[in-house]
Amino acid sequence: MFDLPIEWIAASIFALALAHTFAAKQFERLSHRFPRHSGLFHLLGEVEVVFGFWAIVLIVLMALSSGGSSALQYAESRNYTEPLFVFVVMVIAASKPVLATVMLLVNAIARWAPLPTPLASAWLGLAAVPLLGSLVTEPAAMTIAALMLAPQIFRSHVPESLKYLALGVLFVNVSIGGTLTSYAAPPVLMVATTWQWDSAFMFATFGWKAALAVLVNASVATFLLRNHLRPSLPGNEDLPTDVRVPLSVVAVHLLLLAGVVLFAHHPVIFLGLFLMFLGFTQAYDKHQSPLILKEALLVGFFLAGLVVLGGMQQWWLQPIVSSLKPLELFIGAVGLTAITDNAALTYLGSLIAGISDESKYMLVAGAVAGGGLTVIANAPNPAGVALLKRGFADETVSAVGLLLGALGPTAVAVAAFMFL
Repeated sequence: MFDLPIEWIAASIFALALAHTFAAKQFERLSHRFPRHSGLFHLLGEVEVVFGFWAIVLIVLMALSSGGSSALQYAESRNYTEPLFVFVVMVIAASKPVLATVMLLVNAIARWAPLPTPLASAWLGLAAVPLLGSLVTEPAAMTIAALMLAPQIFRSHVPESLKYLALGVLFVNVSIGGTLTSYAAPPVLMVATTWQWDSAFMFATFGWKAALAVLVNASVATFLLRNHLRPSLPGNEDLPTDVRVPLSVVAVHLLLLAGVVLFAHHPVIFLGLFLMFLGFTQAYDKHQSPLILKEALLVGFFLAGLVVLGGMQQWWLQPIVSSLKPLELFIGAVGLTAITDNAALTYLGSLIAGISDESKYMLVAGAVAGGGLTVIANAPNPAGVALLKRGFADETVSAVGLLLGALGPTAVAVAAFMFL
């Protein structure tokens, strides 16, 4: 459809978008230095806006170069199911009946654990909830974990270095914690049908290794945070503390969430269920907290932009993936995941004819292991950033800080997939 110059332009815009994510914190600081233009700088400093903004730039340039109809045809040819699903599942998973119920269970388990309750609840938030993502999908797990951990860890009195470590652990654990089944992690989903990987295969080949890495990462992070933790429910105004929601309301929310997860690849169905959810929350608003519509919309905008920009990168990414030997592919996948969505990377691998079983394993293992290095590395990461950024300096998450915080947990995941 497009000639080479357009592909080069698309690659250049993608590079600019990546650079923008690393510079987002600087835009936020400029908004304080130049209050007259603070609105513009604040907008450019929102990480969730970055890829959507540059996707619009790409479509405009396509229209100028190849004509409006070609640009429109390209934009409409993209599959936006994942951005829509993440938007819907974020809103439902963060609703008061769902979140309060999960937190009630977590705190009940934490009180029975042979550890101080704040320590146990933080560990469960960093370990058990990411592993739960294999059942309820990674975006739902990220939403629940982020809202649970926000009042415990991501607050002003906790050192920034420890917050970035906790964020890195959360992102890595969610990325690898979804590999216990064949449907919860986007990079696995992209290849599961093509390569005939079912949930039993995923657990036997990836899942138990990922679970061990998740437990190690969560344990190390919780130990380092032990002097800075506080209980998640008492005294916190940001999360729903009244867990006395009628069981019937809780049951409806959980059933709608289950339906959305079950039909995650059918937007007509899960959007219909979402409309039912919105109507139900209006009907029983006294049992609800404000829905996170703004945060979820921004995340959806980010992911939709990544879909548009990523669709034009196949011409240079696929030759790299197809030319690497298994070990090189593993290392390359970890690195490439940091600069492109890991689901897009494994999708490109699924298009390679005759790829060996060893290369299949190395590609997926590297893609999920590197899923916490940057905000774009894994689809649920923007959701975590949107929900936790207020706990960081300038209310923005530094791309460099996230990268440094995720290096250790990523190394643990790499070792688990390589040596176990």
